[in-house]
Amino acid sequence: MATRASEDPSMDPRFHNLHEELRSVLFNGLSGLSPTQLHLVKVGAPEASPGLDFSSATVKIPQARLVRYLQNWIIECAPQLDKFDEEQHFQIEVPIVAQRSPALLYAILAFSSRQMERRGMVQGCYDSLELYQESIRLLAPAIQAKDSVTLVTACILAVFELMSSETGNWRRHVEGCASLFQVFGVHGFSGGLLQAVFWCYARMELCGSFTSDGAETVVLAVEKWVPDLDRSVIYPEDGEKIVRSFFHEKSRESHDAHANWAIYLCARVCDLKFRRTSYLELGRTDSSDKRPFSQQWQQLWEDLHFWLDKRPAAMRPMILVDDDVQLDFPSIIFPHWAAISSNQVYHAACILMLEMQPPGSGLDPQTLSLWHARQVCGISCANPHPGSMVNSIQPLYTAGRLLTHRGERQKVAQLLGAIERETGWAALWRLRDLEIEWGYEGVVDWGHDSTVFAK
Repeated sequence: MATRASEDPSMDPRFHNLHEELRSVLFNGLSGLSPTQLHLVKVGAPEASPGLDFSSATVKIPQARLVRYLQNWIIECAPQLDKFDEEQHFQIEVPIVAQRSPALLYAILAFSSRQMERRGMVQGCYDSLELYQESIRLLAPAIQAKDSVTLVTACILAVFELMSSETGNWRRHVEGCASLFQVFGVHGFSGGLLQAVFWCYARMELCGSFTSDGAETVVLAVEKWVPDLDRSVIYPEDGEKIVRSFFHEKSRESHDAHANWAIYLCARVCDLKFRRTSYLELGRTDSSDKRPFSQQWQQLWEDLHFWLDKRPAAMRPMILVDDDVQLDFPSIIFPHWAAISSNQVYHAACILMLEMQPPGSGLDPQTLSLWHARQVCGISCANPHPGSMVNSIQPLYTAGRLLTHRGERQKVAQLLGAIERETGWAALWRLRDLEIEWGYEGVVDWGHDSTVFAK
């Protein structure tokens, strides 16, 4: 599965230079804007689409290849980002909006071409860096025009960067997006395309928080993920109850909202782990929440199980086979694609919670954590939805650390290999981390090319 450095933008010095240029464009552009100057332009399909004319493209790439990249975006890439979005904004609306936004158009073409390169779908041509560079060049004037489409463009470019490389430096990829959301006042309930883009960003944040293992927390504070509800509350637990009621009400209207709620809760778990690490290892005072850790932990544990109990029918498994000797893991099949990742994230969040369980909770962390780990792996085995495969990289790593049976470890290794091969997303770096955890570093051939989903 190793990729030659010459074919991997993450190994090309130009990739790093362009990443720094993108950061500069975003932060320099934002420094000249004031929230009082901004009005959020409604992002939507123009009444009369002008249509795309690649004959006037500003890149030296044959028109036929550009058309192929656009097709691949619609068929392969956008569904990976629309996994929590029943309205499929990335697949339907983004290409329409791109007809009037060259920066966005080149962003989706860069993402699509890189995905095809990583999957071995193109031979002898590596256009993604040129398209990435062109999108960055066109982004600066769009920011100065206070065009909220820049949120969409910047988010797709950040996803492009994360897909292309290991996410150890994840904060630098999402900081610009976080600043844009804050300046434009966009959150997880802004509606329409911008709401869908926000939750795509939130999933990137969560990926990074998992990777940091308590050393860092999310860039955009979780309280900024929801509208400014009732900030007059005195106690943190009151604010949490208000947010819980808000999510619960919204989830009655949309399966998307219930899935996004799981992302929000898991981000809170990662933030709690960060604050606990800061207190125990660095001696920092937790100024954001004065409650005892045990009380914070208990409230969040209850919120996670409230989410589980309130799942609508489409978010619950339609079949669960947990004790078949022919199965490596439980077979858990969901009827709705948003249910796949959200349930998997819930189980991963429970593993993190059990790792920092305070004394006196009365739970058996070892047995429970292993049960949740097997659920994470079973969901991946039984639900090979491309978007969910992408979102499963960090949960699989979190679960895989707890597995001791070689056959189970091999299945996780094959799952991560399949993710990289079939979606183009970098996943094998997480397998290398697991090999270190398991003591197998560099000595095992896991058979990445074997069929993973066949039992």
